[in-house]
Amino acid sequence: MPFPFKLKNYRSPLVGPLQQKAMVWWRRQSPSRQDRFATLGPLISVLLFLMAIILAFWYLRNEEVERETEAVKRDTEIAQQQIRLRLIENQEQLVRIAREIATRATDAQEFSTQAATFARERPEITHVTWLSSRRDRRASVSAAGFQADSLMVPDGNDPSMPMTNQSNAPTLAFEAARERRAPVYSAPFRDANNTTVFQIQVPLLDRNGFSGVVIAEYSVEALLRYYIPSEVASRHVVSVLDSGEQVVSSTVTPMPGKPTKLPSILHEVPLAPALNGLVLRGEGYRSSFGLISNTLFWMVVALSTLTVWMLLGTWRHMRRRLQIQNALSSEMNFRRAMENSMLTGMRAMDMESRISYVNPAFCAMTGFSEAELVGRKPPFPFWPPDRFEENGRLLAQEINGRSPAGGAEVKIMRKDGSIFDGRIYLSPLVDAKGKQSGWMTSMTNITEAKRVRDQLSASHERFTTVLEGLDAAVSVLSVQQGELLFANRSYRLWFGADPAGHAQLSGSQLGRSAGPDVDEEVDDYSGLPAQHLTETGSDPREVYVESLEMWFDVRSRYLQWTDGRLAQMLIATDITTRRKAEALAASQAEKAQMTSRLMTMGEMASSVAHELNQPLTAITNYCNGMVSRVRNDAIQKEDLLAALEKTAKQAARAGQIIHRIRNFVKRSEPKREAANAYDIVEDAVELAGIELRRRNVAIHTYIAQRLPQLMVDPILIEQVLMNLLKNAAEAIDNAGLPASRRHIELRVVPKHTPELGGHIDFSVTDMGPGMPEEVISRMYEAFFSTKSDGLGIGLGLCRSIVESHQGRIRAENLYNGDAVVGCRFAFSIPVDISRTEVPTGASVSGTNQIATP
Repeated sequence: MPFPFKLKNYRSPLVGPLQQKAMVWWRRQSPSRQDRFATLGPLISVLLFLMAIILAFWYLRNEEVERETEAVKRDTEIAQQQIRLRLIENQEQLVRIAREIATRATDAQEFSTQAATFARERPEITHVTWLSSRRDRRASVSAAGFQADSLMVPDGNDPSMPMTNQSNAPTLAFEAARERRAPVYSAPFRDANNTTVFQIQVPLLDRNGFSGVVIAEYSVEALLRYYIPSEVASRHVVSVLDSGEQVVSSTVTPMPGKPTKLPSILHEVPLAPALNGLVLRGEGYRSSFGLISNTLFWMVVALSTLTVWMLLGTWRHMRRRLQIQNALSSEMNFRRAMENSMLTGMRAMDMESRISYVNPAFCAMTGFSEAELVGRKPPFPFWPPDRFEENGRLLAQEINGRSPAGGAEVKIMRKDGSIFDGRIYLSPLVDAKGKQSGWMTSMTNITEAKRVRDQLSASHERFTTVLEGLDAAVSVLSVQQGELLFANRSYRLWFGADPAGHAQLSGSQLGRSAGPDVDEEVDDYSGLPAQHLTETGSDPREVYVESLEMWFDVRSRYLQWTDGRLAQMLIATDITTRRKAEALAASQAEKAQMTSRLMTMGEMASSVAHELNQPLTAITNYCNGMVSRVRNDAIQKEDLLAALEKTAKQAARAGQIIHRIRNFVKRSEPKREAANAYDIVEDAVELAGIELRRRNVAIHTYIAQRLPQLMVDPILIEQVLMNLLKNAAEAIDNAGLPASRRHIELRVVPKHTPELGGHIDFSVTDMGPGMPEEVISRMYEAFFSTKSDGLGIGLGLCRSIVESHQGRIRAENLYNGDAVVGCRFAFSIPVDISRTEVPTGASVSGTNQIATP
């Protein structure tokens, strides 16, 4: 196609190179693209022409609207200026009249004369009234210039009269004039004739202050009628609107019963200088037709549309022809590419079972070329010789329509003689006229898939065998449906096939069925994050099944079942024997604790007897002395009372010793309760003091103030302290140390470490000979003791008690250089250090007790 652009008449230096470049670009395009550009050129020209017409109409319409808008604005402002000048002139006249009244130069009769002249010359004024400061009418002149006795009567119903204790427009204007001492315009209101009016109230100011007002009432309709220029009224509608956007008066009276057409052009200005909420609005209308109503515009649009439609039709026809050609070529290329790239072997046969087509994938599978297969009849060369009869029978079944839905598995022999498994699907080959012309066969190599399937089957069998052989119950329950998906032999032995056993072990009600009693709006698991649930497990739980009288250690986790459903798997291990062993061990530990306390008291028997002998001896002496003096009448009443009080104190002391010993050795269940470290230490030191005094060992105690409360068994902690103090005293006494080293230090302080957190640290430090390293490493072993008569359960029991309270116990030798100068036993009990409490009786930071023989 020749180049459509002719630029021969323009040979400027710029046009020449551009023409050359355009011609080069045009020759580079293919014929189809040249046809497309040749068609699109006229189409674009028509669209540009239509756009130019639309823009021209739009521009002319906007010009007309702008002119009309300016005219409406100008006329509205002219009307506003005329009314403004008239109101200002009237206001000046009223101010002059008010000034004459205030200077006593005018009385009521003379005011009536001036007001009549003023009203006759101004038809927009309905009446002029003089009111006193008490709202009494002094004079009132109507619009006709006559005295109106019925106007502005205080006891009447005239809405123009400012009344007391009311909030109408005249009253508000009266109060504003009295306060501002300046002329005030009232808001518009309806007068007695139901005409919209407003007032100007000019205050009367004499030497005494405010003495009344002069009121001039304007008719809004008269203002428009007399002061809107006739040329303005003939061009545009001028209306007055109140604050509620309602038309009060207009230069054009609307037809009754017909809806008023909304003007397209509006301009509003305030009614100056009143500024009382009235708005002057000018209205205008467009005189020209819009685009929708313009016949010429629609004729141009119709002709342009027809031209565009014809050009588009031509372009589509050319495109359709080109598309058909390309489609035929693309389809042939696509079919060939699809056949060559397909991994599934395709084979076509005619009605006589003769091979008419094979694709490259089929040739690659069998190893035979297309020439070796096309035209062959059964038996085919890729059939194994020992399976001719079987494969022939399968082919006959498929041709007769009895092939299985999932295809048939056959053995295929390659050209090199190797065998592989294949799956064949046979379907009728129908031509474009709907007539069957043969059969189409697709074949896939399933050797690897079959091998994987066999391995999965064997793996599943092994996995099932392992689960069935476990002593633990394994079950999988669907979360949404509550269906038991899997249960091994142990689960079925204990719970049968009931999913309630799974829910009993998990401690929840999973998989509630959607029965009639279930709220359909409640879906506890619809929003579960399945991926996060299946990636995390849960802490093990110990569950007691009452029906079986068995304890189970239950571990659970969420997983995604083979069909995608969210499921919960439980592994429940029978721990009944372990729980019984733990209960037996706890009972034995309790007996060991009791035995240890009894042994401690047994070892301290002589010391306790000596301790009790002192108050008993004192009681005996006091009693004998009192009896002797009573017989001789040599005792006064005051002396007798003093002796009795001392006797009672000694008896209480003996009773307190027996009470503490009884509490220490009595058998009771371990019970955690809130306890103060000060009270525990005080009881332990008092009991241990008996033994310490017998061994001539001193004890120094230091208890920090504001210690937090302990959640412990006080008797057990007291037993630990007793054992540590008794062992320290025995070590000092057996070593025969001098008096300077015969003392023990007991410290109780709060501490905080990263390992244990907040805890209270109890430490018992002696100045004895210390312990060998081998003894320190074995001192917590059961039945290990360095004493000839020891049983070896004291320190082991102390360790068990401390660890049962989640604490730690430790021992170390104290050194001075290389010499051992003592030993320290310490144990810690965890507490919340933020909760502190000053112990009862601990008024100082430390106490010092010394036991003497």
